[in-house]
Amino acid sequence: MIEEIDETVGQSNLTGVTAGYSLDLVPLPQPSANVEQNSRALIDGFNRKIDYLRMSVTDRCDFRCVYCMAEDMQFLPRQQILSLEELFQVAERFVALGTRKIRLTGGEPLVRQGIVDLCRRIAALPGLRELCMTSNGSQLGRLAQPLFDAGVSRLNISLDSLDAERFKQLTRTGDLRQVIAGIDAARRAGFQRTKLNCVVLKGRNDHELADLVRFAIDRELDITFIEEMPLGVISEHERGESFCSSDEVRARLGEHFTLVESAESSQGPARYWRLAQAPHTRVGFISPHSHNFCATCNRVRLTVEGRLLLCLGNEHSMDLKQVLRAHPGDAARLEKAIRASLHLKPYRHHFEVGGDVQILRFMNMTGG
Repeated sequence: MIEEIDETVGQSNLTGVTAGYSLDLVPLPQPSANVEQNSRALIDGFNRKIDYLRMSVTDRCDFRCVYCMAEDMQFLPRQQILSLEELFQVAERFVALGTRKIRLTGGEPLVRQGIVDLCRRIAALPGLRELCMTSNGSQLGRLAQPLFDAGVSRLNISLDSLDAERFKQLTRTGDLRQVIAGIDAARRAGFQRTKLNCVVLKGRNDHELADLVRFAIDRELDITFIEEMPLGVISEHERGESFCSSDEVRARLGEHFTLVESAESSQGPARYWRLAQAPHTRVGFISPHSHNFCATCNRVRLTVEGRLLLCLGNEHSMDLKQVLRAHPGDAARLEKAIRASLHLKPYRHHFEVGGDVQILRFMNMTGG
Protein backbone atom coordinates (compact mmCIF):
# COMPACT_ATOMS: atom_id res chain seq x y z
CA MET A 1 0.00 0.00 0.00
CA ILE A 2 1.02 3.65 -0.37
CA GLU A 3 1.89 4.17 3.30
CA GLU A 4 4.29 1.21 3.28
CA ILE A 5 6.81 2.71 0.87
CA ASP A 6 9.81 4.61 2.20
CA GLU A 7 9.84 8.32 2.92
CA THR A 8 11.38 9.30 -0.43
CA VAL A 9 8.23 8.06 -2.13
CA GLY A 10 5.96 9.30 0.62
CA GLN A 11 2.80 11.36 0.76
CA SER A 12 4.56 14.53 -0.37
CA ASN A 13 5.22 12.86 -3.71
CA LEU A 14 1.70 11.57 -4.32
CA THR A 15 0.28 14.56 -6.13
CA GLY A 16 -3.49 14.40 -5.96
CA VAL A 17 -3.82 12.44 -2.71
CA THR A 18 -4.39 15.59 -0.68
CA ALA A 19 -5.68 17.54 -3.67
CA GLY A 20 -9.01 15.81 -3.99
CA TYR A 21 -8.17 12.14 -4.44
CA SER A 22 -10.86 11.01 -2.02
CA LEU A 23 -13.44 13.59 -3.02
CA ASP A 24 -14.79 12.27 -6.29
CA LEU A 25 -13.55 8.73 -6.65
CA VAL A 26 -15.30 5.57 -5.53
CA PRO A 27 -13.32 3.29 -3.17
CA LEU A 28 -10.82 1.23 -5.08
CA PRO A 29 -11.47 -2.51 -5.08
CA GLN A 30 -8.61 -4.92 -4.54
CA PRO A 31 -7.25 -6.65 -7.67
CA SER A 32 -9.18 -9.83 -8.27
CA ALA A 33 -7.94 -13.18 -7.07
CA ASN A 34 -7.24 -14.41 -10.60
CA VAL A 35 -4.14 -12.21 -10.81
CA GLU A 36 -1.11 -14.35 -10.04
CA GLN A 37 0.36 -13.42 -6.70
CA ASN A 38 3.92 -13.73 -8.00
CA SER A 39 3.23 -11.89 -11.24
CA ARG A 40 5.32 -8.80 -11.90
CA ALA A 41 2.57 -7.33 -14.07
CA LEU A 42 1.29 -3.86 -13.19
CA ILE A 43 -2.39 -4.18 -12.19
CA ASP A 44 -4.40 -1.17 -11.01
CA GLY A 45 -7.19 -1.13 -8.43
CA PHE A 46 -9.79 -1.86 -11.11
CA ASN A 47 -7.94 -4.96 -12.35
CA ARG A 48 -6.70 -3.25 -15.50
CA LYS A 49 -3.30 -4.41 -16.68
CA ILE A 50 -0.96 -1.49 -17.40
CA ASP A 51 1.33 -2.41 -20.28
CA TYR A 52 1.58 0.85 -22.25
CA LEU A 53 3.75 3.80 -21.22
CA ARG A 54 3.70 7.20 -22.90
CA MET A 55 6.84 9.20 -22.14
CA SER A 56 7.26 12.90 -22.80
CA VAL A 57 10.90 13.60 -23.60
CA THR A 58 10.50 17.39 -23.83
CA ASP A 59 7.90 20.12 -23.30
CA ARG A 60 9.44 22.17 -26.12
CA CYS A 61 8.13 22.28 -29.65
CA ASP A 62 8.83 24.13 -32.86
CA PHE A 63 5.05 24.55 -33.36
CA ARG A 64 2.52 26.29 -31.12
CA CYS A 65 -0.68 24.42 -32.00
CA VAL A 66 -3.74 26.26 -30.73
CA TYR A 67 -5.22 23.26 -28.91
CA CYS A 68 -1.91 22.22 -27.34
CA MET A 69 -0.22 25.25 -25.79
CA ALA A 70 -0.28 28.99 -25.29
CA GLU A 71 1.36 31.17 -27.94
CA ASP A 72 3.76 32.64 -25.36
CA MET A 73 4.41 29.29 -23.68
CA GLN A 74 7.02 29.32 -20.91
CA PHE A 75 9.11 26.15 -21.02
CA LEU A 76 10.75 24.35 -18.12
CA PRO A 77 14.38 25.07 -17.22
CA ARG A 78 16.73 22.23 -18.17
CA GLN A 79 17.44 21.19 -14.57
CA GLN A 80 13.74 20.49 -13.97
CA ILE A 81 13.39 17.96 -16.78
CA LEU A 82 14.51 14.35 -16.75
CA SER A 83 17.86 13.58 -18.32
CA LEU A 84 18.08 11.05 -21.13
CA GLU A 85 19.57 8.56 -18.68
CA GLU A 86 16.69 9.08 -16.24
CA LEU A 87 14.17 8.60 -19.05
CA PHE A 88 15.90 5.36 -19.99
CA GLN A 89 15.88 4.12 -16.39
CA VAL A 90 12.11 4.64 -16.18
CA ALA A 91 11.60 2.88 -19.51
CA GLU A 92 13.78 -0.04 -18.41
CA ARG A 93 11.81 -0.53 -15.18
CA PHE A 94 8.46 -0.40 -16.94
CA VAL A 95 9.54 -2.97 -19.50
CA ALA A 96 10.84 -5.19 -16.70
CA LEU A 97 7.36 -4.91 -15.15
CA GLY A 98 5.56 -6.06 -18.27
CA THR A 99 5.19 -2.93 -20.41
CA ARG A 100 5.04 -4.02 -24.05
CA LYS A 101 4.53 -0.67 -25.77
CA ILE A 102 6.25 2.67 -25.20
CA ARG A 103 5.39 5.84 -27.07
CA LEU A 104 7.74 8.84 -27.00
CA THR A 105 5.96 12.18 -27.12
CA GLY A 106 6.53 15.85 -26.32
CA GLY A 107 6.24 18.70 -27.04
CA GLU A 108 7.99 17.66 -30.18
CA PRO A 109 10.29 14.74 -29.28
CA LEU A 110 12.59 15.33 -32.25
CA VAL A 111 13.81 18.69 -30.91
CA ARG A 112 15.38 16.89 -27.93
CA GLN A 113 19.12 16.46 -28.40
CA GLY A 114 20.15 12.81 -28.22
CA ILE A 115 16.69 11.45 -29.05
CA VAL A 116 17.92 8.92 -31.64
CA ASP A 117 20.35 7.30 -29.22
CA LEU A 118 17.62 7.17 -26.54
CA CYS A 119 15.37 5.41 -29.05
CA ARG A 120 18.10 2.90 -29.84
CA ARG A 121 18.59 2.04 -26.16
CA ILE A 122 14.88 1.71 -25.39
CA ALA A 123 14.15 -0.31 -28.54
CA ALA A 124 16.79 -2.85 -27.47
CA LEU A 125 15.13 -3.59 -24.11
CA PRO A 126 14.21 -7.31 -23.93
CA GLY A 127 10.44 -7.81 -23.87
CA LEU A 128 9.45 -4.52 -25.49
CA ARG A 129 7.28 -5.18 -28.54
CA GLU A 130 6.82 -1.67 -29.88
CA LEU A 131 8.62 1.65 -29.56
CA CYS A 132 6.47 4.31 -31.19
CA MET A 133 6.69 8.07 -31.51
CA THR A 134 4.24 10.92 -31.96
CA SER A 135 5.69 13.83 -33.95
CA ASN A 136 4.58 16.94 -35.78
CA GLY A 137 6.67 15.72 -38.71
CA SER A 138 8.78 18.86 -39.09
CA GLN A 139 12.10 17.12 -38.39
CA LEU A 140 11.41 13.81 -40.10
CA GLY A 141 13.07 14.90 -43.34
CA ARG A 142 16.44 14.50 -41.62
CA LEU A 143 15.60 12.05 -38.83
CA ALA A 144 13.16 9.49 -40.28
CA GLN A 145 15.92 7.15 -41.46
CA PRO A 146 18.00 7.36 -38.24
CA LEU A 147 14.85 6.69 -36.18
CA PHE A 148 13.93 3.66 -38.28
CA ASP A 149 17.48 2.33 -38.04
CA ALA A 150 17.41 2.89 -34.25
CA GLY A 151 14.43 0.55 -33.91
CA VAL A 152 11.40 2.86 -33.74
CA SER A 153 8.46 0.70 -34.83
CA ARG A 154 5.77 3.17 -35.86
CA LEU A 155 5.09 6.88 -36.17
CA ASN A 156 2.04 9.02 -35.50
CA ILE A 157 2.24 12.37 -37.29
CA SER A 158 -0.02 15.32 -36.53
CA LEU A 159 -1.76 16.81 -39.57
CA ASP A 160 -4.78 19.03 -38.98
CA SER A 161 -5.11 20.70 -42.38
CA LEU A 162 -3.99 20.37 -46.01
CA ASP A 163 -4.37 24.09 -46.61
CA ALA A 164 -1.04 25.85 -46.07
CA GLU A 165 -2.54 29.04 -44.66
CA ARG A 166 -4.94 27.24 -42.35
CA PHE A 167 -2.15 24.90 -41.25
CA LYS A 168 -0.09 27.95 -40.33
CA GLN A 169 -3.00 29.40 -38.34
CA LEU A 170 -3.57 26.17 -36.40
CA THR A 171 0.11 25.56 -35.67
CA ARG A 172 1.03 29.28 -35.49
CA THR A 173 4.52 28.53 -36.85
CA GLY A 174 4.29 25.35 -38.94
CA ASP A 175 5.21 24.85 -42.60
CA LEU A 176 2.84 22.36 -44.28
CA ARG A 177 5.32 21.52 -47.05
CA GLN A 178 7.95 20.57 -44.48
CA VAL A 179 5.52 18.26 -42.69
CA ILE A 180 4.39 16.54 -45.90
CA ALA A 181 8.04 16.10 -46.85
CA GLY A 182 8.57 14.49 -43.44
CA ILE A 183 5.63 12.13 -44.00
CA ASP A 184 7.11 11.06 -47.33
CA ALA A 185 10.57 10.68 -45.78
CA ALA A 186 9.12 8.30 -43.18
CA ARG A 187 7.71 6.09 -45.89
CA ARG A 188 11.01 6.03 -47.79
CA ALA A 189 12.83 5.14 -44.57
CA GLY A 190 10.75 1.99 -44.25
CA PHE A 191 8.05 2.94 -41.75
CA GLN A 192 4.75 1.14 -42.25
CA ARG A 193 1.29 1.75 -40.76
CA THR A 194 2.20 5.39 -40.13
CA LYS A 195 -0.83 7.15 -38.71
CA LEU A 196 -1.96 10.74 -39.14
CA ASN A 197 -3.53 12.42 -36.11
CA CYS A 198 -6.10 15.15 -36.75
CA VAL A 199 -7.76 17.17 -33.98
CA VAL A 200 -11.12 18.21 -35.39
CA LEU A 201 -12.26 21.77 -34.67
CA LYS A 202 -15.68 22.81 -35.93
CA GLY A 203 -15.47 25.91 -38.08
CA ARG A 204 -11.71 25.60 -38.56
CA ASN A 205 -10.84 22.30 -40.24
CA ASP A 206 -13.98 20.13 -40.15
CA HIS A 207 -14.67 20.80 -43.84
CA GLU A 208 -11.39 19.03 -44.72
CA LEU A 209 -12.24 15.61 -43.29
CA ALA A 210 -12.76 13.78 -46.59
CA ASP A 211 -9.69 15.43 -48.15
CA LEU A 212 -7.55 14.29 -45.22
CA VAL A 213 -8.79 10.72 -45.64
CA ARG A 214 -8.02 10.84 -49.36
CA PHE A 215 -4.53 12.10 -48.55
CA ALA A 216 -4.07 9.12 -46.22
CA ILE A 217 -5.35 6.70 -48.88
CA ASP A 218 -2.98 8.10 -51.52
CA ARG A 219 0.02 7.55 -49.24
CA GLU A 220 -1.19 4.27 -47.71
CA LEU A 221 -1.45 5.77 -44.23
CA ASP A 222 -3.91 5.34 -41.39
CA ILE A 223 -5.67 8.38 -39.95
CA THR A 224 -7.29 9.08 -36.60
CA PHE A 225 -9.69 11.91 -35.84
CA ILE A 226 -9.51 13.19 -32.26
CA GLU A 227 -12.00 15.13 -30.17
CA GLU A 228 -10.28 18.14 -28.61
CA MET A 229 -9.38 17.61 -24.97
CA PRO A 230 -9.91 20.42 -22.43
CA LEU A 231 -6.32 20.76 -21.23
CA GLY A 232 -4.99 24.24 -20.42
CA VAL A 233 -6.58 27.67 -20.82
CA ILE A 234 -6.63 28.81 -24.46
CA SER A 235 -7.84 31.99 -26.16
CA GLU A 236 -7.86 31.01 -29.84
CA HIS A 237 -11.35 29.50 -29.82
CA GLU A 238 -14.24 28.57 -27.55
CA ARG A 239 -14.01 24.84 -26.97
CA GLY A 240 -17.74 24.39 -26.54
CA GLU A 241 -18.36 25.96 -29.95
CA SER A 242 -15.53 24.19 -31.78
CA PHE A 243 -16.30 20.72 -30.42
CA CYS A 244 -17.00 18.15 -33.12
CA SER A 245 -17.95 14.68 -31.88
CA SER A 246 -16.59 11.47 -33.39
CA ASP A 247 -20.14 10.48 -34.33
CA GLU A 248 -20.49 13.65 -36.38
CA VAL A 249 -17.11 13.13 -38.04
CA ARG A 250 -18.02 9.56 -38.91
CA ALA A 251 -21.38 10.63 -40.33
CA ARG A 252 -19.71 13.22 -42.55
CA LEU A 253 -17.16 10.71 -43.78
CA GLY A 254 -20.02 8.32 -44.50
CA GLU A 255 -21.18 10.74 -47.19
CA HIS A 256 -17.97 10.02 -49.12
CA PHE A 257 -16.83 6.55 -48.05
CA THR A 258 -18.24 3.22 -46.91
CA LEU A 259 -16.93 2.65 -43.39
CA VAL A 260 -16.80 -0.89 -42.03
CA GLU A 261 -16.40 -1.26 -38.28
CA SER A 262 -13.26 -3.18 -37.25
CA ALA A 263 -12.27 -4.99 -34.07
CA GLU A 264 -8.60 -4.09 -34.60
CA SER A 265 -6.68 -2.44 -31.78
CA SER A 266 -3.39 -0.57 -31.58
CA GLN A 267 -3.26 -0.98 -27.77
CA GLY A 268 -4.42 2.62 -27.48
CA PRO A 269 -7.76 4.45 -27.18
CA ALA A 270 -8.68 4.62 -30.88
CA ARG A 271 -11.63 2.69 -32.30
CA TYR A 272 -10.99 1.71 -35.92
CA TRP A 273 -13.03 1.43 -39.09
CA ARG A 274 -11.97 0.18 -42.52
CA LEU A 275 -12.79 1.81 -45.84
CA ALA A 276 -14.48 -0.40 -48.43
CA GLN A 277 -12.90 1.77 -51.13
CA ALA A 278 -9.39 1.48 -49.66
CA PRO A 279 -9.03 -1.53 -47.35
CA HIS A 280 -5.36 -0.78 -46.63
CA THR A 281 -6.30 2.43 -44.79
CA ARG A 282 -7.77 2.43 -41.29
CA VAL A 283 -9.78 5.37 -39.97
CA GLY A 284 -9.69 5.73 -36.19
CA PHE A 285 -11.65 7.82 -33.72
CA ILE A 286 -10.45 8.93 -30.30
CA SER A 287 -13.48 10.10 -28.35
CA PRO A 288 -12.62 11.24 -24.81
CA HIS A 289 -15.94 13.10 -24.59
CA SER A 290 -18.53 11.13 -26.51
CA HIS A 291 -17.29 7.54 -26.07
CA ASN A 292 -14.73 7.50 -23.28
CA PHE A 293 -12.30 4.61 -23.28
CA CYS A 294 -11.59 4.45 -19.56
CA ALA A 295 -12.91 0.96 -18.80
CA THR A 296 -10.12 -0.65 -20.82
CA CYS A 297 -7.38 1.91 -20.09
CA ASN A 298 -3.98 0.24 -20.09
CA ARG A 299 -1.86 3.41 -20.08
CA VAL A 300 0.07 5.74 -17.83
CA ARG A 301 2.04 8.84 -18.82
CA LEU A 302 5.39 10.20 -17.72
CA THR A 303 5.79 13.96 -17.97
CA VAL A 304 9.18 15.35 -18.88
CA GLU A 305 9.56 16.68 -15.33
CA GLY A 306 9.18 13.17 -13.97
CA ARG A 307 5.57 13.03 -12.83
CA LEU A 308 3.92 9.70 -13.52
CA LEU A 309 0.37 10.68 -14.50
CA LEU A 310 -2.12 7.90 -13.91
CA CYS A 311 -4.86 9.54 -16.01
CA LEU A 312 -4.83 12.16 -18.74
CA GLY A 313 -7.91 13.85 -17.28
CA ASN A 314 -6.89 13.86 -13.61
CA GLU A 315 -3.96 15.21 -11.62
CA HIS A 316 -3.19 12.05 -9.62
CA SER A 317 0.52 11.43 -10.01
CA MET A 318 3.72 10.09 -8.50
CA ASP A 319 6.94 12.13 -8.52
CA LEU A 320 9.45 9.69 -9.98
CA LYS A 321 12.08 12.39 -10.46
CA GLN A 322 12.57 12.66 -6.70
CA VAL A 323 13.09 8.91 -6.46
CA LEU A 324 15.52 8.91 -9.40
CA ARG A 325 17.61 11.74 -7.96
CA ALA A 326 17.50 10.74 -4.30
CA HIS A 327 18.54 7.17 -5.15
CA PRO A 328 20.28 7.18 -8.54
CA GLY A 329 20.52 3.75 -10.09
CA ASP A 330 18.32 2.09 -7.45
CA ALA A 331 15.94 0.06 -9.62
CA ALA A 332 14.20 -1.50 -6.60
CA ARG A 333 13.12 1.87 -5.17
CA LEU A 334 11.97 3.03 -8.59
CA GLU A 335 9.94 -0.15 -9.03
CA LYS A 336 8.37 0.31 -5.58
CA ALA A 337 7.31 3.85 -6.49
CA ILE A 338 5.81 2.72 -9.79
CA ARG A 339 3.83 -0.02 -8.08
CA ALA A 340 2.60 2.31 -5.35
CA SER A 341 1.36 4.80 -7.93
CA LEU A 342 -1.16 2.35 -9.37
CA HIS A 343 -3.41 2.84 -6.34
CA LEU A 344 -3.86 6.43 -7.54
CA LYS A 345 -5.23 5.52 -10.96
CA PRO A 346 -8.91 6.54 -11.06
CA TYR A 347 -11.57 4.65 -12.94
CA ARG A 348 -12.25 7.41 -15.45
CA HIS A 349 -11.82 11.04 -16.43
CA HIS A 350 -14.69 13.55 -16.44
CA PHE A 351 -14.13 15.85 -19.40
CA GLU A 352 -16.88 18.36 -20.16
CA VAL A 353 -17.52 20.23 -23.39
CA GLY A 354 -17.31 23.96 -22.69
CA GLY A 355 -17.37 25.40 -19.19
CA ASP A 356 -14.35 25.92 -16.97
CA VAL A 357 -11.08 24.18 -17.73
CA GLN A 358 -10.67 21.28 -15.34
CA ILE A 359 -6.99 20.51 -16.03
CA LEU A 360 -4.72 23.55 -16.16
CA ARG A 361 -1.68 21.84 -17.65
CA PHE A 362 -1.37 22.06 -21.42
CA MET A 363 -1.10 19.01 -23.66
CA ASN A 364 2.61 19.67 -24.26
CA MET A 365 3.17 19.33 -20.50
CA THR A 366 1.22 16.06 -20.41
CA GLY A 367 2.87 14.31 -23.30
CA GLY A 368 -0.21 13.62 -25.38
